[in-house]
Amino acid sequence: MSTEKLSPPFERDTAEPGSVGIVVPQSHTFSEPLTLACGRTLKEYTLVYETYGKLNADRSNAVLICHALSGHHHAAGRHTPEDKRPGWWDHYIGPGKPIDTDKFFVVSLNNLGGCHGSTGPASVNPETGKPWGPDFPPLRVRDWVHSQARLADLLGIEQWAAVVGGSLGGMQAMRWSLEYPERLRHCVVIASAMKLSAQNIAFNETARQAIISDPDFCGGRYLEQGKLPRRGLAVARMIGHITYLSDDGLGRKFGRELRSGSFQLGVEEEVEFQVQSYLRYQGDTFSSSFDPNTYILMTRALDYFDLAREYSDDPVQAFSHAKCKFLLISFTSDWRFAPQRSREIADALMHANVPVSYAEIESPMGHDAFLLPNERYQRVFATYMHGVAAALTKAGEAN
Repeated sequence: MSTEKLSPPFERDTAEPGSVGIVVPQSHTFSEPLTLACGRTLKEYTLVYETYGKLNADRSNAVLICHALSGHHHAAGRHTPEDKRPGWWDHYIGPGKPIDTDKFFVVSLNNLGGCHGSTGPASVNPETGKPWGPDFPPLRVRDWVHSQARLADLLGIEQWAAVVGGSLGGMQAMRWSLEYPERLRHCVVIASAMKLSAQNIAFNETARQAIISDPDFCGGRYLEQGKLPRRGLAVARMIGHITYLSDDGLGRKFGRELRSGSFQLGVEEEVEFQVQSYLRYQGDTFSSSFDPNTYILMTRALDYFDLAREYSDDPVQAFSHAKCKFLLISFTSDWRFAPQRSREIADALMHANVPVSYAEIESPMGHDAFLLPNERYQRVFATYMHGVAAALTKAGEAN
């Protein structure tokens, strides 16, 4: 195995209370072949990751963060002092926050197949010297979990204090509890499900068709042609973004406010609503930073995920293999991953005699609520993780 050594992973910025400070991503290239669920093998691959906090002497305080569809390794802190925005989960990772970096050593990576440094469709296929593009192997959630386990081995982490994820990240956390039951003590699953509904699959397919239908998609070989299907990817993001929000949340934020134009009779100026402008901005921003083939690959992994399929479609039988404790959190206005889906997980865990705590959080922010500040969510999350940290302290005193 070959490793790319970078500068120290983080430097606490005392001028920004509660922040992990300035963070430097790290990367590692694994030369041991990885056999994927599809039957194909990656001879080597690179994973990019960040770490926050310090690993304790017995390496028992590590927490793995599993990202969602459009996420990546940069979960907390800033890469430079000039960064306008911190990592995508900075509200919940840092000193004194629910995932307290004064107590935990936190690992956050860009999944295999991603487009933020880890090997994926935009990477060069060593056998052809060209971008992988549509030839990159299809992935399943279990493939991410197996590659994450190898990263844990690299870092000397035999068992995670907790594996934590929201949405698609929650699916990875649940898969961890079945694939490597001895390697995690707690599993935190936020706004997730054991499998997608037909409606969710339909939304994903509509988004994929928006990308594929763009003339610049070029059958997925747009990088070879020096093109990029920005319009299709922007529309795909707009479709997805609408489903992550709630009607109430959109109404509170935008209502029917106009950005330009007028409803005045006799005025021919075209009307533009604030929500239209917002969605176009979201789509344009996303299309300049995300790879279309990665979007297709990850939405398909979402569609294919079914935790109980190989257990005779019995989630109780599936979870009977788990040996960790669970925290489940859902949000009232989340219609993409509705609270009912989390209750189904909780019921299966209880019938499998697996310890589980469940909280349904009141929020008008839809599926995106798991990323945003919320006092009760923060309190529930922090209380649970405080218990995880307290158990570490108790175990250390016993030794």
